Amino acid sequence: MKRVAALVAVLAVIGVTTWLVWPSPSEARAQDQRITVVDGPSDDQRVELDTTFFPPAGGGKAPAVLVAHGFGGSKQSVRQQAARLAQDGYAVLTWSARGFGRSTGEIALNSPDYEVKDVKQLVDWLAKRPEVQLDATGDPRVGITGGSYGGAIALMTAAYDQRIDAIVPQITWADLADALFPNAAAQPATGGSTGGSTGGSTTGQGAQSAAAAPAAIGQGVGDGVFKRMWAGIFFGQGVSLDTFADRSRREAAAPLTAQQARCGRFLPAICDIYQQVAEDGRPTPEAIALLRRSSPVTVAGRIKAPTLLLQGQRDSLFPIAHADANAKAIAAAGTPVSMAWFDGGHDGGNGEADWLYDQSSAWFGRYLKREAAPAVGAFTVTRDGGRDPGTRQRIRLHPEASSYPGLAGTDTTTVRLTGPEQNIVNPPGGAPASISTVPGVGGLLGGQGGGAGVSIDMPGQSAAFESAPLTAPLQLTGSSTVTVKVAGKGQATLFAKLYDVADTTQPAALPAGLVAPFRVTIPEGSGVAEATVTLPAVDHRFAAGHRLRLVVTTTDMGFATPTEAAAFRVSLASPALAVPTVRTLAAPPSGVAWWVWAMPLAAVLAAAVLLATGRTSGRGVPRASTRGGVAAPDAGEAQVPEATGGRDVPLEIVGLTKAYRNGERAVDGLSFRVEQGQVLGLLGPNGAGKTTTMRMMMGLILPDAGEIRIFGDPVTPGAPVLSRLGSFVEGPGFLPHLSGRDNIELYWAATGRPAADAHFEEALEIAGLGKALDRAVRTYSQGMRQRLAIAQAMLGLPDLLVLDEPTNGLDPPQIREMREVLKRYARDGRTVIVSSHMLAEVEQTCSHVVVMHRGRLVSTGPVSRLLSSAAGNGHGGPRLEDVFLDLIGDRS
Repeated sequence: MKRVAALVAVLAVIGVTTWLVWPSPSEARAQDQRITVVDGPSDDQRVELDTTFFPPAGGGKAPAVLVAHGFGGSKQSVRQQAARLAQDGYAVLTWSARGFGRSTGEIALNSPDYEVKDVKQLVDWLAKRPEVQLDATGDPRVGITGGSYGGAIALMTAAYDQRIDAIVPQITWADLADALFPNAAAQPATGGSTGGSTGGSTTGQGAQSAAAAPAAIGQGVGDGVFKRMWAGIFFGQGVSLDTFADRSRREAAAPLTAQQARCGRFLPAICDIYQQVAEDGRPTPEAIALLRRSSPVTVAGRIKAPTLLLQGQRDSLFPIAHADANAKAIAAAGTPVSMAWFDGGHDGGNGEADWLYDQSSAWFGRYLKREAAPAVGAFTVTRDGGRDPGTRQRIRLHPEASSYPGLAGTDTTTVRLTGPEQNIVNPPGGAPASISTVPGVGGLLGGQGGGAGVSIDMPGQSAAFESAPLTAPLQLTGSSTVTVKVAGKGQATLFAKLYDVADTTQPAALPAGLVAPFRVTIPEGSGVAEATVTLPAVDHRFAAGHRLRLVVTTTDMGFATPTEAAAFRVSLASPALAVPTVRTLAAPPSGVAWWVWAMPLAAVLAAAVLLATGRTSGRGVPRASTRGGVAAPDAGEAQVPEATGGRDVPLEIVGLTKAYRNGERAVDGLSFRVEQGQVLGLLGPNGAGKTTTMRMMMGLILPDAGEIRIFGDPVTPGAPVLSRLGSFVEGPGFLPHLSGRDNIELYWAATGRPAADAHFEEALEIAGLGKALDRAVRTYSQGMRQRLAIAQAMLGLPDLLVLDEPTNGLDPPQIREMREVLKRYARDGRTVIVSSHMLAEVEQTCSHVVVMHRGRLVSTGPVSRLLSSAAGNGHGGPRLEDVFLDLIGDRS
């Protein structure tokens, strides 16, 4: 049943990869209880839902908010968000949907007969709570929010229950059939030219030409292209009960029944339908009907609850077009709708969690609390505003428009593409395949990819068409369209994507590597067919001098493609690429504070004053106090030292400080230096600030104060000196369906550096995985994953190696072997920093240590010096563990 498992498991991705990470508030009061509901087509199924109710923090009566979780999650997945809403004065209810966590029942994909009925009964339950404000008897003032699977249930419930007063669905679908089997092409019944502009670049005010009108969601879905990679991520896990259980309560899972061993906790009817679909990767009419029954767009016209749609620009599972389809259907019924395209989605990016919460809070404040909440624009996009000159933190701009223009924009700019007819082939077996977006690649890159896609077009499989350099900047907002001509026989499965091309940098695939799959059926006897292709929606600014490049490929790693060899000729039916723009979003938003724009000038003026007066900083090296016989900084010293090391110093940290939003410091004035040839142990109890420090070393987060220099160069996100650093922090992240060798080769390819510089053989020798290197990573033990992750960190033989708990999951012989590897690596003139809780191992491996406690430096120096200083404190034969406990003041 593996094929069935793969197809069913694609649905798990809808929520397993749900990225919503909300800030932690003070813990709100919570009441866990089980609520019995009745559902099913005949209302004959009893299901127990595991719920948690959060009364409003201020007491009294308040509007209620239901917070739904993503697929594969449970009520625990959204606990922090729920607690924050309760602190803001709402009565909040979370629940594990039927078939998930500790709830009973079977998963029915947000069916009106099952999950929707369940939520309606949760609304009934809220209407009886004394803490919940009522609009009428049995009618609570209530909203629903949720991401992915949870976003869809918000939409579906609002369509079937008119008591819902406001909803905020996030990163969710309009048509589940289209999401899993998309087709981006509109093909006429017969061949022939569709015409189009052949001029250079022209702009039509308010133009809505046929070429610029995006295809509707669901068009051609019956012949859509299967998203194989999303299924493959979970391929091999099967659909066991544990796949969907609340992992924090795994020990409570009941033994599998025979049916669950086959289908997990899905309804058997779903497994039966997918059994048919699995044969060739094409949807059957029954599958389409089932998926569309759980699709909001089919019932969105019933929704009367004001709706705020939050959709990510980095989302190959549910692209922006799905939010667009929902918005159009809801607005057609006269319901208020607002739309925001933010920087995130299933393919990565959660840096806007606070902004998203603020938008949701304002929406609920307006429609649930009926207060004069801050206005939410009818259409908002996230744009990159550069970096704050003072903090160097990324600035996100949110320009707004008073109305949502749709994917065709308010205007259309026509960009002329050129290129001859080109021969492309589909290779036997469909491999090797080109790459657009690889789901999960953010984890593969150790979190440093920011959700960006890895785009590789295989030679001989791709045709490219390019514009002349732009004479002025061009802001694309929406879905571009182009008409292509395909010559050959039978049916061609193709993939289109758009690049931003500059002469000095690697071309960027837009948006974040998303691709438009489409099929073209060539009429028998004709030999040629045309199709108008709608490219994925994006908000992107092309700079003057850049070029637009359209690439059409026969393969894509993320999708199922034909295995039979075939050859086609691809050309442009019209040279016009229709680019939508939105005039009202062109200017910087008025809400950006004046000082954001003034700070660069202020920095220049300050520098000029310093040069003119000859004044220099008076900061010096702080005095040291003694703790446990070892030198440490004086806690009362407020000065911050300056970096003094040169380009031979692998790492120097001075005055490093990072605080949480509540003001508590994760890292507090930290200063230390690491020399070449050292193996340094970074020690401290949980919460000491070690991981935060390591993330700042890698440029993943920015300090509030202080400085980090690697080989004399300051660390900033993307700094060239970071290429000299290899890292493994916060657990290994690999694509489970690929082999160990493929994982690290793809990782290195993503860096853009020559393969010869990788030193694969040396790194793989360190891993010591033998023949297992060619097995799928999903078959690896924890120790094998750990060794592969360390080998990946050593690719390129970086001068500075940073490892977080490198021996976690290794057995004693492997730990001993890893100890010698790290020592040998440093003896060759490189430097290693190891964070570990295994103090005995640190004592045998590391030459130096840095001890942290509550964000501050407690001690630093050679291990031998710490042990000798402890010898005079009454420890016979001192151990590093004894010294460590003395330093942090814990000898209990």
